[in-house]
Amino acid sequence: MSKTICVTGGAGFIGSHLVDAFLDAGHRVAVLDDLSTGNRDNLAAGAEFHKVDIRSEAAAKVVEGADVLVHQAAQMNVRRSVEEPVFDAEVNILGTLNLLEAARRGRVEQVLFASTGGAIYGEQDTFPATEDHPCRPVSPYGVAKLACERYLYFHHVSYGLNVTCLRYANVYGPRQNPLGEAGVVAIFAERLLAGQTPRINGDGLQTRDYIYVGDVVRANLAALGRPGFHTYNVGTGIETNVVDLYHQLRTALGATQDAEHGPGKPGEQRRSVIDPSALRQELGVPDPVTFDEGLRQTAAWFRGRG
Repeated sequence: MSKTICVTGGAGFIGSHLVDAFLDAGHRVAVLDDLSTGNRDNLAAGAEFHKVDIRSEAAAKVVEGADVLVHQAAQMNVRRSVEEPVFDAEVNILGTLNLLEAARRGRVEQVLFASTGGAIYGEQDTFPATEDHPCRPVSPYGVAKLACERYLYFHHVSYGLNVTCLRYANVYGPRQNPLGEAGVVAIFAERLLAGQTPRINGDGLQTRDYIYVGDVVRANLAALGRPGFHTYNVGTGIETNVVDLYHQLRTALGATQDAEHGPGKPGEQRRSVIDPSALRQELGVPDPVTFDEGLRQTAAWFRGRG
């Protein structure tokens, strides 16, 4: 059955891929984006676009008329959240609450929420982390995502809103913006293609769980229409360190530059990897694309921009 789906942050990296998928599935899609990091060129012609801030009354009005809210918009710069925690909370917590109250007043049946699988757990006790791992975020960004999950649970219990929280690992792929605090894949790709020397922070042996954007889309599609309240990790369960990532991406791009090593980031997590087993078992989401294949597709997109 066709739904009216409101995608916040829909002109951004992940959001625009979701918009494409929902349109392809026959849904009507309304996009909310203030274009602070998104790009209208990412949007398919069939999307209904609203240039609004998620904290605004105008954004709330659009949400009230949707069947499903897919909330991807966020202040996503972890460093900025540390430097400006009030601003981070205004956007990520109060902005989300504005939309949830609109959902309560309107006809929204379900919320799919883009949470975080890295920042929400903090320093892990076990590897990979399952959804029941203690949540000990050490940045305001991670605190805000956890708070939003709790507010979503409140709206589920109190108002019957169906909710699925998807805790993304480090997402990479086509359309990722290398400006600001972006994924390391996009940053390295831009610099390699420009003939510049990329910089690796510290020894580069810090690990992350890298998930291709197409797999994030499949997780959202699988969760669409799911009743109840659920939380799922969206990752691969595989750790990759930055040095290995760099060499694989350099090969995929056909580049030759060696990276330079700069100082490490104070307080940076050493290891982060999440267990996606529940997503695969309960929603039947297929195994993710391999990192080699994901990098190949990503490299092809970045090369095509030149």
